[in-house]
Amino acid sequence: MDESLIMEGAIRPRRLRTSRALRGLVSETAVRPEQLILPAFVAEGAAEPRPISSMPGVVQHTMASLRAQARRCVEAGLGGMMIFGVPEHKDATGSGALAPDGVLNVALREVREEVGDDLLVMSDVCLDEFTDHGHCGVLDDHGRVDNDATVELYAQMAVRHADAGAHVVGPSGMMDGQVGAIRAALDAAGHLDTVILAYSAKYASAFYGPFREAVDSSLTGDRLAYQQDPANAREALREVDLDLEQGADIVMIKPALAYLDVIRAVRDHVDVPVAAYNISGEYAMIEAAAANGWLDRERAIDETLLSIRRSGASIILTYWALEYALRNRP
Repeated sequence: MDESLIMEGAIRPRRLRTSRALRGLVSETAVRPEQLILPAFVAEGAAEPRPISSMPGVVQHTMASLRAQARRCVEAGLGGMMIFGVPEHKDATGSGALAPDGVLNVALREVREEVGDDLLVMSDVCLDEFTDHGHCGVLDDHGRVDNDATVELYAQMAVRHADAGAHVVGPSGMMDGQVGAIRAALDAAGHLDTVILAYSAKYASAFYGPFREAVDSSLTGDRLAYQQDPANAREALREVDLDLEQGADIVMIKPALAYLDVIRAVRDHVDVPVAAYNISGEYAMIEAAAANGWLDRERAIDETLLSIRRSGASIILTYWALEYALRNRP
């Protein structure tokens, strides 16, 4: 570049940054409320919302407060709510996940009754909240997760969720063949329009800690044998391809911030919607730093969500969804 042109003022990129109006006019990336999904927890038997200590501002809802939160999501223009159930009792097979009166199935019915089609009602298809060992599936005689037996339960669970009113089911257990089994079961049950949001690349991350508090997880040990190795990016593309072959409608990467490169690689690889989950540990880090006065909380939230959108995600699951939508309302 000819330095004389800069000195004479012919080339000055900074001109487009001199006011909020100019910056908005030329902004390349935006986060819209309808692109955001609010994860929400509902606790069986709770008399009032229970704060989650590692996630300030997030609670385990009662059924009534969950319905009220869903209504607020509609009013804010959010895209959806992903519901996680926290049962009072657990067992080795996670039987509460299939029970018609189980906390998650009841919550899905209640929220769908509250919002109709004004908000996407989304469900987590996994057994970890319901098992007394905390793993995402049933265990075999050697204490390992039994992939095929677990997939059969996921298929039944997804149909229960669709029966209860879920628009979208999200298989998150990283079992081989889970998407195909769920698609076949949904179709056989007449739920041809129920969407599958596949947790295609769910990494065995250190950032899930606060979530495990949120769902009262019983996990001991780890999930390295079935969740994806954080060292691998190309493997994510194979997982995505398998899920799409089996009938996934949307693919997701989880976590988001430590895997922005994977989000970009997947976005460039596929022509379906790509989602990312801005997870509990990512939320907790910013909330803790802001509470200590180490950063500007709102700017950090905005920058985080922009980074996920800029990396290629068209849908973001984030615990800041409702706050962000209300704060950025036109």
